Amino acid sequence: MVNKENTRHYTWGNNCDSWIMVDTEGLSVKQELMPPGTNEELHVHEKARQFFFVLNGTAVFYVNGQKQIISAQQGLSILPGTNHFIANESNENLEFLVISQPSTTNDRQNI
Repeated sequence: MVNKENTRHYTWGNNCDSWIMVDTEGLSVKQELMPPGTNEELHVHEKARQFFFVLNGTAVFYVNGQKQIISAQQGLSILPGTNHFIANESNENLEFLVISQPSTTNDRQNI
């Protein structure tokens, strides 16, 4: 069994958290938490397809220059070669799952 208490954790960006639930070459599953007012850098993955599922809060995605708002219990798929980033533009924490196939390890290019 895997949960936030017994898996690898790292921080990224401006005090954002990531817990690695599955980490193989073919699949990555992470649970992430973004505090209010934080965002990721615009980037692209050459091989990885990603699926984001919002657990709590509201996510704002910028996908190929278009803004998309995803609420709790909703998801969004990002295809390889798509410029994107996620932001928390609310006053509440944003918690979500990000599932990548294959893993995004060595498959990220910041724009």
